Amino acid sequence: MICSIYKELIRGVNGKQMIVSEKISIEIVWRLLENISDPEIPVLSILDLGIVRNIQTNENGIEVFITPTYSGCPAMDVMSMNIRMELLQNGYKSIKITQQLSPAWTTDWMTEKGKEKLKSYGIAPPQTRFKSPQSDRIDKMLFRDETEVECPQCLSKNTRLLSQFGSTACKALYQCNDCKEPFDYFKCH
Repeated sequence: MICSIYKELIRGVNGKQMIVSEKISIEIVWRLLENISDPEIPVLSILDLGIVRNIQTNENGIEVFITPTYSGCPAMDVMSMNIRMELLQNGYKSIKITQQLSPAWTTDWMTEKGKEKLKSYGIAPPQTRFKSPQSDRIDKMLFRDETEVECPQCLSKNTRLLSQFGSTACKALYQCNDCKEPFDYFKCH
């Protein structure tokens, strides 16, 4: 167990140390959150996904702000529970988990390390799509051509969309025309 709450000590009367205050190390909390996996894609941590938006502390405890990857994502309740359990096991007592819906999560918040983990796991990672102004982003989302997706097995770009929905709502089902393997693609949004 990592002791994430540290105490400031000062020399008191008669040379004895007295506790002045307890402080929460946000840096250690970030490290603890690396241990929490997405229940639908266990190779990814919640930090790889980019759903942890902020961590705040005050005299009453700690608050972790998370953003769902998809509207109505059933994994969010499990992730919230796992955050609470991890923090409780490491000495935190007062924990608040807040779901922050705005701004909406985007696959651009995923770490590059997370995208590599997806590929190694057999799921085609999302492509970084939007580096343009907001109006261009909306046009591309509404009127874009079908995405060229690389097969995570043989790396061919000769793939085709089988279904807009794969094993979960946040993934699409593709098939490689070269190796014939079906695979999930983590949809951009």
